[in-house]
Amino acid sequence: MATGNGAFVIHKILESKIPGYTVTPYNPYRTLFPPSLFFHRHHLRPRLIHTTPDYAIFHRKKNVPLILTFHNYVLDPFMRRYSSLLQNIHYRTDLRFFTKIAVAKAEAITAVSQYTAEMVKRDLQLNRPIKVIYNGIDHTLFRPAKPAHFRSTKAIKVLYCGNLSQRKGAQWLIPIVEQLDRNITIAYTAGLRTRNLLPCHPQLECLGTIPHHAMPSVYQSADILLFPTVREGYGLAAAEAMACGLPIVATNCSSLPELIDEGKGGFLCRLGDVSDFSEKIRVLAGNPALRQEMGEYNRGKVEERFTVDQMVKQYIELFEQVLATS
Repeated sequence: MATGNGAFVIHKILESKIPGYTVTPYNPYRTLFPPSLFFHRHHLRPRLIHTTPDYAIFHRKKNVPLILTFHNYVLDPFMRRYSSLLQNIHYRTDLRFFTKIAVAKAEAITAVSQYTAEMVKRDLQLNRPIKVIYNGIDHTLFRPAKPAHFRSTKAIKVLYCGNLSQRKGAQWLIPIVEQLDRNITIAYTAGLRTRNLLPCHPQLECLGTIPHHAMPSVYQSADILLFPTVREGYGLAAAEAMACGLPIVATNCSSLPELIDEGKGGFLCRLGDVSDFSEKIRVLAGNPALRQEMGEYNRGKVEERFTVDQMVKQYIELFEQVLATS
């Protein structure tokens, strides 16, 4: 697995919960020359291989079942406006080619949301089933702050998590914050792209690059999660924030309505509508009781539908089924 993304986090969780499950990480820059992946841990002799579809053909081994999980999907035409020229060339040529081969060779395919499963089937014109297994959150680690540690409601901290890219909606952070009251700040993580930080603004705070194990305390220090993304295969940051009892202000797109219930766990805004995002943030900032009510609702939904144990159980069942029929 390439390191530094949500898919890697999920596969590391599976490694910690399933005996014999081993993640073999590699630097994502190695994908600039994909054939180098042929030799990545080539000596290993697994009973099955579970990986993402993009470079799966370089990890495949003869007579070893291959299981793919789509954590996101960016090969369709809609994503071209939110990708660089080089990314678009990559998506339309070699990455699409690699993905199609992997899908054809896989014994089983999963996706982390209904939306992603349907997008893959539609864009790749697949007739075979794709099993949906939602990502699981460790709700014993990602949990609400203790009441005694709640911050003053006079100063409101809005949290943005993710790479500072167009796909994550980072281009709208400054326009959004400029429409907020002065007591509201947006704290943002730098993600993987620390070279292109946002311009200085008195209501923006850069938290730098935060390791995943430190994220619970970051969520617990915030009042609201802002998630202006263009597309999510699942929305791991949103689910983690929900487990920590935060209300969510997110884009009404892709998989996010599967996570966030409009008006109950937060607000779903029109894609790129800065005024809509800022208005919903102001509503929550001015209503502590609503923030608490939505946060408690989100916590309950994670406990009911998106726990690690539920995810692990479904993957184990799938692995056993594939091994039994291969």
